[in-house]
Amino acid sequence: MKPFNVFPYDSNFDFMRLRMVSLTIAAIIMFVAIGAMAVKQFNLALDFTGGVGIELSYKKAVEVEAVRGKLAAAGYDNAQVQTFGNGSELLVRLQPKEGKSETVASIAQHVRELASFADNPAELRSSAEISPQIGKELAENGIYALLFVVLGFLVYISFRFEWKFAVAAIITTLHDVVVVAGWFALTGHEFDLTVLAGLLSVMGYSINDTIVVFDRVRENFRGLRATPAEVLNKSVNQTLSRTVITSFVAFLTVLALYLYGGGSLKGMAESQMLGIVIGTLSSIFVACPLLLWLGVTKQDLMPKARDEAALARRP
Repeated sequence: MKPFNVFPYDSNFDFMRLRMVSLTIAAIIMFVAIGAMAVKQFNLALDFTGGVGIELSYKKAVEVEAVRGKLAAAGYDNAQVQTFGNGSELLVRLQPKEGKSETVASIAQHVRELASFADNPAELRSSAEISPQIGKELAENGIYALLFVVLGFLVYISFRFEWKFAVAAIITTLHDVVVVAGWFALTGHEFDLTVLAGLLSVMGYSINDTIVVFDRVRENFRGLRATPAEVLNKSVNQTLSRTVITSFVAFLTVLALYLYGGGSLKGMAESQMLGIVIGTLSSIFVACPLLLWLGVTKQDLMPKARDEAALARRP
């Protein structure tokens, strides 16, 4: 066993024997996620729905979490509070309380009173309504970003591998994104722009893990006289330690962000943690089984002519 390997390099777990079971479970989870998004839908933050934006200033720096806690206790559960300028200025964005007809000015005054401290009163600098139209544009731009990334991945993998590899990689990546998005719909956790950014990063992480495995598949076929199933199985086993170690380190990093990054980054960290776990499992149990299910052949696994010289130079 090489140093720092979690699994021996020559481990021989028969992942391909379980391919139908793993693909069935992955499909069930994905359809449940799609059902949650269709039935329960997302708890959209004011980034998408609109609300009220309020600027406050203080004589000295103020603790953001303390202000956020006072607003939550008053019924503004999803208020976004962040500092700007020299640290003694706050930007508060929130949605009006349901069932109450209030003007922007009255909400701003109420927030100023709630956010004030005995030794550090808040001063209202400005207040304005955040139009839902802006949120609609943000949602549309987010969808365009997702489509752009998917198409970019498809073009890149089609150029680097055969089309079956591209299809398997895209399906695996979309599975991971749908499951993470479905989690937010199912749990009702707030979906804001940071969560959308987390979903985009999940796509990048998932496709990177999958390409590492596919590269090893392509290399192994040069030196192994074996069936496609055996080549795929060997490739997953050889990259298993790398996959687990990389995912564990990445998970620890995002966990620290979740615990200490504050409420404004919690949604993004949550999506990334879930995405790392799902992406790791899918690169092991979904990507290569999908290749086999698509009927990958010897010709599909053979390196393209333009890559043979580069592969021959590798140790």
